[in-house]
Amino acid sequence: MTAGLESVLAEAGLKIDPGKFLRLVADAARKVSPPQPNPADYFSPAQRQVLTDVGLDLSSYDERETDPRASTIAARAVFADSSYSVADTARLLGIDSSRVRHRLKEGKLTGWKDKGWQLPAWQFSGSTVLPGLDVVLPALPEDQPPLMIAAFMNTPQPDLEIDGKPVTPRQWLLAHGDPHAVAELASTLGTAA
Repeated sequence: MTAGLESVLAEAGLKIDPGKFLRLVADAARKVSPPQPNPADYFSPAQRQVLTDVGLDLSSYDERETDPRASTIAARAVFADSSYSVADTARLLGIDSSRVRHRLKEGKLTGWKDKGWQLPAWQFSGSTVLPGLDVVLPALPEDQPPLMIAAFMNTPQPDLEIDGKPVTPRQWLLAHGDPHAVAELASTLGTAA
């Protein structure tokens, strides 16, 4: 644990012990993909031929290259650290833990299970649930991972503007914009544009 890592975490606004953060990174690395994957191994010979014909490089990674999984692993570790447990969510919302689990089951909150439920912070504002969340959550494709949904909710969208400036779906909802506009955009996550 170096002072450098402590400084980086503090600069990023992450209140976490550096050792715990490094354990989160190691855990995320194990879950993302096998070490040094060979991209060609994921495809059949016919698929490999089509992909190489259109110019994709399916060769193995050079040992001198930065592992392309690094940014995903770091993002996943930060995402996990900034999410709430059921107990944390109950305290935040001032309700019983059983109500949090009930809301998860009903689709009124979203989360994922990893040694217990984890609920992403983007869906909360102070001690309340994001306005319009009940409209947006049902529109989210079930096959999209939580990190992808968090990225969508926190990335400015050209179709959502406040004062002529693109805003994130989260900012749009906080400004009491029409949640159906966010739901429509959310429903297209993972589809080709």
